[in-house]
Amino acid sequence: MKSLFNIPTAGAVILVALLASCSSKPESKTAQLETLKKEQAELAKKIDILEKEVGKEHPEAVTKVKMKEINVTTLTPRSFDHFVQTQGSIVSIDNIQMGAKAAGVVTQVFAREGEAVTKGQIMAQIDNSLIARGIDELKANLELANTVYDRQKNLWDQKIGTEIQYLQAKNNKESMERRLATLHEQNEMTKIKSPINGTVEAVNIKLGENVAPGVPVFRVINTSDLKASAKVSESYITTIHQGDKVTVSFPDMGKSIDARVTFVGRNIDALTRSFPVEVKLPSSSFLRPNMTAVLRVIFHTEPVALCVPVNVVQDINGQKIVYTAESDGKNLVARRKVVEVVGVYGNFAEIKSGLKTGDKVITVGYQGLNDGELLKN
Repeated sequence: MKSLFNIPTAGAVILVALLASCSSKPESKTAQLETLKKEQAELAKKIDILEKEVGKEHPEAVTKVKMKEINVTTLTPRSFDHFVQTQGSIVSIDNIQMGAKAAGVVTQVFAREGEAVTKGQIMAQIDNSLIARGIDELKANLELANTVYDRQKNLWDQKIGTEIQYLQAKNNKESMERRLATLHEQNEMTKIKSPINGTVEAVNIKLGENVAPGVPVFRVINTSDLKASAKVSESYITTIHQGDKVTVSFPDMGKSIDARVTFVGRNIDALTRSFPVEVKLPSSSFLRPNMTAVLRVIFHTEPVALCVPVNVVQDINGQKIVYTAESDGKNLVARRKVVEVVGVYGNFAEIKSGLKTGDKVITVGYQGLNDGELLKN
C-alpha cells in the first residue's frame, strides 16, 4: 500500500478541501431566509428609485414603469349640513277614545269602522225616553207659566194687582225655563258625538248593550293632522332647537318630507338618556299613524366647506390621511396629506385643514398608496 504522502499534489489539495468542508458547520435555513429577505428589500428600494428616475428622464418609457390606476374628484367648496339622525314613528295628534257621558241602554248605533265623521256628528244614541217625556211635560207647563206671567205683567204695568203676584208668576216661569234647559242638557248627554273630524278606527258598542261613563266605545283618528315623534341623545340637548330643518324619510314607502322641528322636550329620560323631538307633518295621503319614520335634524349648516367622502380618510399611525394626485413634471404622482376632520355626517367628512380648493382627491385606488407613487388617471 502506498503512503498518503506519495499521493500527487493535486489530489492532496482536493483532499484537504474536503476535510475542511466537512469540519465547518452548514448555515441554518432561517439565517439564509433572513439574508435573502434583506437582499430582496434592498433590491426593491433600488428598483423603485430607478423606476421613478426612468419615468422622469425618459417619459416615453413611462408605460413600462408600474403605475397605479386611480379616479379623482376636484375639491370645491359647498354647503355642508351638520345633523343628527334618529328613528321614530308617526303619531296622530287627534287620536281619541270616546265614551258615553250618561249610563243607559244603547238604542241606536250610527257609525261604522272606516267611516268618516265630522265634529259634533252623533255616533250612537242611549235610551232617553224618560228625559224626552219630562221635556214634553215641562214644555206644556212652561206655556201656562208664560201666559200667567204675561197677564200679571200687564196688570202690574197698569198698577192693578199686587207686586207679589207679579213676582211669583215671573219666578215660576224662569224656574221652569231653567229646568227645561237642564233636561235638554241631560238629553244631549245621551248622544255620543264625535269631538273631531276624522275616521272611525274602532267601534266597541252594540245595540242593546248597557254603557257607563268612562268606558271607551269609539276611537276616532284624524289622519290629516299627524306628527313625527322620536328620541334624541341627550348630547344634543343644547344644539337642537324649535324651528330647525328636518328631513323626515319613510323607508318602507321610499318617500321623504321636508319640515321643521315643532317641539323639543326639556326632560331627559332617566332610562334612555334621551329627550323627545316632534315634527308637525303636512297632510298626505300615504301617511298613517305608527308608520316608521327616520328624522334627520339639521342643527347647523356651514355655507362654505371642504368635504370629502368619508371612506377616503385613512387613519394611519394616529393621523388622518387623504391622498391627492399632483403633477410632477410630466408625471402624475400621489401626495400624502395630513388633514384635520371637523365632523362626519352621513357619507362625507368636513375638512378643517390639510386640503385646499382645487386639490384632486383620490377616491378610487387610494388603498396602499405611497407618497410619490406614479399614478395613472
